[in-house]
Amino acid sequence: MGSKDTCDIYCYDEEKVNRIQGELLKEDLSSVAHLFKALADENRAKISYALCQDDELCVCDIANIIGATVATASHHLRTLHKQGIVKFRKEGKLAFYSLDDDHIRQLMMIALAHKSEVKADV
Repeated sequence: MGSKDTCDIYCYDEEKVNRIQGELLKEDLSSVAHLFKALADENRAKISYALCQDDELCVCDIANIIGATVATASHHLRTLHKQGIVKFRKEGKLAFYSLDDDHIRQLMMIALAHKSEVKADV
């Protein structure tokens, strides 16, 4: 094969490897993976972005923004709610959604900034 992007030795810095493996055991990275998986769907990313633009939106407005039915928007919002990305409140027959906290807004803005940087470097 002779690929230049792999190591030719088994372990270069065993102390570093052991330290980082120990840190991995302390963190719940599966929850981080689930968070990013929830945001990986384009409609859910659009919903999250829309909620970055306004503090709170009604389900029917979210459906219009993403160009989907209320049922489809509700399905995506349930997924985002289960992952702790959005929260909701009821007002009569209306359901209003907002981002759970500012960390989600920061993640979205960082991802968009990263995409712009990668595009500029190409």
